Amino acid sequence: MNVRRLIPTAALAGAVALGATALTACSGAGATGSKDGKVGVTASFYPLQFLAEQIGKDHVKVDGLTKPGVEPHDLEITPKQTAQLGEADVVLYLKSLQPAVDKAVAQSGVKNIVDAATLTELEVHGSGHDHGAEEAHAEGEDHDHGHGEGGKDPHVWLDPVKYAEIAKGVGAALEKADPDHAADYKKNTDELVGKLAALDTEFKDGLKNTASRTFITTHSAFGYLAERYGLDQEGISGVDPESEPSPARMKDLQAVAKKDNVTTVFFETLASDKTAKTLAADTGLQTDVLDPLEGITDTSQGADYFEVMRSNLKNLQKALGAK
Repeated sequence: MNVRRLIPTAALAGAVALGATALTACSGAGATGSKDGKVGVTASFYPLQFLAEQIGKDHVKVDGLTKPGVEPHDLEITPKQTAQLGEADVVLYLKSLQPAVDKAVAQSGVKNIVDAATLTELEVHGSGHDHGAEEAHAEGEDHDHGHGEGGKDPHVWLDPVKYAEIAKGVGAALEKADPDHAADYKKNTDELVGKLAALDTEFKDGLKNTASRTFITTHSAFGYLAERYGLDQEGISGVDPESEPSPARMKDLQAVAKKDNVTTVFFETLASDKTAKTLAADTGLQTDVLDPLEGITDTSQGADYFEVMRSNLKNLQKALGAK
């Protein structure tokens, strides 16, 4: 899957193997709280892991199924990991983002399972500006990587407002699982929601006045962010990562770039920049990073969600000509 995900197969296989090894070597994918007095939380990938850590703090032990450097959409889970998942006190995942996780969660038998997709409203993106996705669908190709049921976009964490809604749901789940520390979870949730509100304000103010409202990205993950702040996302989708973008798509993007004063083609840290650089070279545009925050690695532009989001804001301001 994922013709838009540009990680070489061999490298990905190695990364997944390392992730599995690391997962097995640690205390398990969600060790039960009875072992050390803490609530065992298993989160399917980084954005949910971050919420659990920020809200649970010292009362929880959080394990992530997707290890750093592994592309979340391509995660595969072993039977042993599925068994370990069943030992968790709380499981956090986003249904339809990671098919392997969906199956494992369904088999886990865990009482407290939280589907982040139910904590906020998922939407369909791409019909207005993600022309590459339209081309893929028109050709009958399956290039809608990891998108949810009914074609709904799962990348809700890139909108601080929707991410705050999910945070509230995670906080409520921890209160239910560990009522003795409910007051702490509530306090931590309120603090996190406040920080996300402040981040939302930074984006609103930082992107209020720009020379352009359009950005081009190799990964169409920023539909919620674009909608929240009045931007237009142009995704390079429906393109084989091993070949050059089609002449028709190149012509389309060249026209968009000229019409909308686009200066930059964005790529991400967990995927190759080949497509972005090819397009940039043929259109005279620059390249830069726009991180979908599906994982934190040594190459990420920040140590956590807030740092990376602020790096994204800075890069968007530069590319869009913020005043």
